[in-house]
Amino acid sequence: MAEAGSAHLAADEEKRSEGSSSEAVSPGTTISRVKLLDTTVDTFLQKLVTAGSYQRFTDCYKCFYQLQPEMTQRIYDRFITHLEASIREEISEIKKEGNLEAVLNSLDKIVEEGKDCTEPAWRPSGIPEKDLCSTMAPYFLQQRDTLRCHVQKQEAKNRELADAILAGRRQLEEMQLQVQARQQAWQALYGEQRELLAVLREPE
Repeated sequence: MAEAGSAHLAADEEKRSEGSSSEAVSPGTTISRVKLLDTTVDTFLQKLVTAGSYQRFTDCYKCFYQLQPEMTQRIYDRFITHLEASIREEISEIKKEGNLEAVLNSLDKIVEEGKDCTEPAWRPSGIPEKDLCSTMAPYFLQQRDTLRCHVQKQEAKNRELADAILAGRRQLEEMQLQVQARQQAWQALYGEQRELLAVLREPE
């Protein structure tokens, strides 16, 4: 029965290898990163199943295998099926949580768009200070221009506020002068009225 199990496993592995070879692509063909990830997972599972062969499984459970060889085969098949399903489910959850398909597709798009670029791609010069400046300088210059624009707008607002304050002060000074003038006029009128009353009270 061990030979039958090994033969069964060898047949499965042969089918997997035939499927992988049929899906082989030419060297010049571009493979999407999503498909490359799926192929990597499939290859990993194939190697995992090969490492956990039926022969090794029966070696670990010799006594049970000798008593129940058919049951051992069914347990092994169910174990391998459940293991593959669990791993694929975990990979699917990781892809879903990390939004990997969208990210990988966007990377493919960036690579395709970069093929039409005629300018030479950026490469590090080997001098960290120079590379950092060449990479960060445009960002800092943009931030500087943005800050300058904000400062200019704020300075313009400050000038408007200062002009408004000066205009308000001049208006207050004019109102104070008007109040003083009216006060002096009332005082002068009050003095004339007192003099007139004094004249009228004098005996003839």
